[in-house]
Amino acid sequence: MMQIYKIDGINVQVICCPPEDVNKGDYVLVEDLATAKALIIQVVNSGYANVPGILEDILRASSTEKVEGVDLDPLEMRSFVNIIKDAELLTCKIRGAIDKGKLSNDVNWIPSRSTSRLKKLPDEDLIKLAGIGQEEAVDIGVSKGGGKISINISSIDGKMNIITGKKETGKSHLSKLLLLRLVSRGGVCIVFDVNGEYVNLGYTKGERKTALHDKFIPLTPGKDFKVSLQYAGPGVLLRIMESVLELPATSAWEFRRIWNELRVKGALRLEYMRSAIRAVSNNYIQDALLRRFESLISTNFFTDDVEKATTLDKVLEKVSGGGAIIINLQNMTSKFRQIVVEFMLSKLSQLLEDWFLRAIFLFAEEAHLYLRETYWDDIVTRMRHLGVFTTFITNQPDSISESVYRQADNIFLFNFTNEHDLEIVSKASRVDSETVNVIARQLPLHHCLMLGKVLNDFPMIVRIDSLDEETMGETRLFFANPKQK
Repeated sequence: MMQIYKIDGINVQVICCPPEDVNKGDYVLVEDLATAKALIIQVVNSGYANVPGILEDILRASSTEKVEGVDLDPLEMRSFVNIIKDAELLTCKIRGAIDKGKLSNDVNWIPSRSTSRLKKLPDEDLIKLAGIGQEEAVDIGVSKGGGKISINISSIDGKMNIITGKKETGKSHLSKLLLLRLVSRGGVCIVFDVNGEYVNLGYTKGERKTALHDKFIPLTPGKDFKVSLQYAGPGVLLRIMESVLELPATSAWEFRRIWNELRVKGALRLEYMRSAIRAVSNNYIQDALLRRFESLISTNFFTDDVEKATTLDKVLEKVSGGGAIIINLQNMTSKFRQIVVEFMLSKLSQLLEDWFLRAIFLFAEEAHLYLRETYWDDIVTRMRHLGVFTTFITNQPDSISESVYRQADNIFLFNFTNEHDLEIVSKASRVDSETVNVIARQLPLHHCLMLGKVLNDFPMIVRIDSLDEETMGETRLFFANPKQK
């Protein structure tokens, strides 16, 4: 039987005696029979109730358990005392209310202790009550209680998401599942693929083509993805040279002068650009420009061959009805990755400003490896308003700016045990620190705590669905099959 013990703000303590099948993450319905209202609370922690005299009884039982031939329970109170000793204290959070059979945000009332009835709320009932996955829904997994979790596409569209957790807990698996679901519904996506895990999503694990095979276009910068100077444009190149290669302002002005001069002559080619830089009279400016220009050329990302050059516009046209461009950043230096990411973000901004694109979903895998601090404000504010809806995937939550957490619409939190990591995640505006600190520590593999608009702000532990596609996310092991010869 469950009864209200204490309510303090959104914090509720419930006595459970005798203990019932209610665990961390479960929901409990507090029905006030006198007012026909109800509170929806979630269990975030549990422990034994601190009943006066319990310690004394435990010590007494321990010291006398070996006594033979003596009746230590003449009043036959032992069974009753044992029930009291096992009484649980559930620490809960108020997540919502029900008024006249409908979900309500009015939680500014206190249910009666004497007329309230508490019972475990099945996940299926909560999902139905909260309207989760009822419109344009995509399957995502199964709740801890066995309820099918389908999320509304609208809860991802226009939103910013964070997927984080320790290594090998299932972060990349979830991001691939979300990507596949968006593509199947006509979403246009771009993936920064650091480890080459997304390039074969168009195939099953048996290497057969899937129904979505033609909707995935992998591009490897420097190989089948090269751009011309004309297509990059002076704005994009200067941004790369200034923010990634740290070009001084005076040298940037000289580069713009050289660019305009070559453009008027119709000579925007790599060799002509190199010659023009070498002709700069100021040795300091010449050296600064030449070193950075050579760094760009060494990536093999820029070309004068128009037939080999790629334009992002044409590639995006191929996936305009739904698809994903996979930018393969595997085996690249940190600078090369940053150059490619800077180019992509700059060109996407231009295409969105010109309304060539309506909007796009961006998946930033291992975001901490290439997204520097200077990118955050641009991605979170300006680019979000332009129509770039980003999902950050990282196992280093402290690499993401606090402003990103505060503006995140959805957080998919996998297992974390490090207190510093949990403290960072708990700064998100849609999260309370106690829920994160307690539940995230005990999440099994491929289970995540979902928080935010995807579940209408009802945090829930979800086991992520498996995939038939080739995900390539497994860690390579030396002793993978030690019994096989």
